Amino acid sequence: MEEQRRQPQAPRGGGDGAVQGARPPAAKPLAELPSVYDPSKVEAKWYRFWEEGGFFRARPNPGRKPFTIVIPPPNVTGSLHMGHALDCAIQDILIRWHRMRGYEALWLPGSDHAGIATQHVVEKALAQEGTSREELGREEFIRRVWEWKARYGGIIINQLKRMGSSCDWDRLRFTMDEGCSRAVRQVFVGLYRRGLVYRDNYITNWCPHCRTALSDLEVEHRESAGKLYYLRYALEPEGGPVAGPGAAGSIVVATTRPETILGDTGVAVHPSDARYRALRGRTAILPLVGRRLPIVADDAVDPEFGTGAVKITPAHDPADFEVGRRHGLDMVVAIDAEGRMTEAAGPYAGLDRYQCREALLRDLERAGHLVRVEDHAHSLGHCYRCDTVVEPRLSRQWFVRMKPLAEPAIRAAQDGRVTFVPERFQRVFINWLENIRDWCISRQIWWGHRIPAWYCGTCGHTTVAEEDPSSCERCGSEGLEQDPDVLDTWFSSALWPFSTLGWPDRTPDLEYFFPTSVLVTGYDIIFFWVARMVFMSLEFMGQEPFRHVLIHGIVRDERGERMSKSRGTGIDPLEAVDRFGADALRFGLLVGLAPGNDMRFRWERLEGSRNFCNKLWNAGRFALS
Repeated sequence: MEEQRRQPQAPRGGGDGAVQGARPPAAKPLAELPSVYDPSKVEAKWYRFWEEGGFFRARPNPGRKPFTIVIPPPNVTGSLHMGHALDCAIQDILIRWHRMRGYEALWLPGSDHAGIATQHVVEKALAQEGTSREELGREEFIRRVWEWKARYGGIIINQLKRMGSSCDWDRLRFTMDEGCSRAVRQVFVGLYRRGLVYRDNYITNWCPHCRTALSDLEVEHRESAGKLYYLRYALEPEGGPVAGPGAAGSIVVATTRPETILGDTGVAVHPSDARYRALRGRTAILPLVGRRLPIVADDAVDPEFGTGAVKITPAHDPADFEVGRRHGLDMVVAIDAEGRMTEAAGPYAGLDRYQCREALLRDLERAGHLVRVEDHAHSLGHCYRCDTVVEPRLSRQWFVRMKPLAEPAIRAAQDGRVTFVPERFQRVFINWLENIRDWCISRQIWWGHRIPAWYCGTCGHTTVAEEDPSSCERCGSEGLEQDPDVLDTWFSSALWPFSTLGWPDRTPDLEYFFPTSVLVTGYDIIFFWVARMVFMSLEFMGQEPFRHVLIHGIVRDERGERMSKSRGTGIDPLEAVDRFGADALRFGLLVGLAPGNDMRFRWERLEGSRNFCNKLWNAGRFALS
């Protein structure tokens, strides 16, 4: 539509947001304007003029009110999808509207380093070269990732520009640039010194394919058709046979994961379950392995599940881990980081976990320990990146203690300092924070912010510091080794609203543009990102990171399913821009959209939007005539 304008004006107020005297491209005479609007001959030309003229720039200006949006940083690995197009269209409307109203409007762009996803992409490229990250070594691998980022990292930025996004491109940030990295270190060290970051052995969600721990939010649970296996464990003789369920002198347990029995270190029953009162304190014998298993009573046991007696595998189940700690049971890791059985699995060592399941069931049946098998639907966790079935596994990880951080965030939502549109998502936000568990923040990969902790080989002390130490702070030894893990990607993006404005320095940008005005995002990352930004900002800035959170839904395919490139249902927004223009795409996504609700994408919507754009074009031609 801008083809018809004679002279776009710089923002009013005398600020330095636009280059004074910027000259527009020469306008065509009215008689030469075509009767059909062709966005390919208009949009790129005017976007270039706006960008070169500095019309998107924002600077601290005491004479104006600020209006700030930070872009949800897209992953540097991929290309934009229709959800990004919707998200950016909403943000652009808000920013352009506030510019027109005389605000100093900043839309701050950037991208996320996407630790697991980026490492996966680069490792695939290395495999095609016949090598691997292990062969390259850590330093060379990191160099190759930065090289990859330099080559491909700008793709998304160019896509955003093609869609007309009026970001202040002079402020482009990356979650691993120098400023953001310094902020990450300061936050980690600050939380550690306040006792809010700690390291401990705990059950985490482990992806055998990515070979890293995942947070609870990074696991997608899906209902699966499985089996429930009933297994008989013999009782160790104690003054003669004791009657129990099934055969005399035995106890029957039920499990959906028979391979994990190789990590069993106990059997538990409910304290009030009369069926097993005589067996409490006795010892069962693990089939095929011979390990002695104490029979304990614990309130965590559900008497209605299976036989009411459950196997306890503290190293491979979060509930069993807590039971094991309460009763002092051993922690036997039977499945390794690659999903293979460890030496603790005896004759099954080295087998893949599912190969082990098949072999173990055959052997249990032959030995008379398999009582029966039932169909059983249950929820299985999958890695959000590679879709591998996640294995709960005991490992030593870094955690953030969440309860002290969650409580101020809950109060900020309750007293209206952070508001949600639609309002129903405020309750969702608060409910999650009220039931939050500690956050596992360490990842066993190489690409990302390396954990700033150093272990002393002499005295065993851990030094956590913002700057790399040369010696142990306790004994002075120089024999230090840095933790090999990196931080969860969401740890750095939780600092995005203030790290991108210069924090930890008190910069003019931070003083003027923070807190930001509104966050626009989908409901699917309220927990991943929104909540974490709120509690990090309250902890380190002393105030909320934004006033309002505008929640939109997911753009789905015509059948109402999530778009997927692998299934051929994903649509590149630039394909729509090429066919109909950026204006038609944005209008087609937004017209009739209800905040917080999903929408189904149909090409017919864009055709109607293109026709509407053409009507506006001709209305302009008529007015000028």
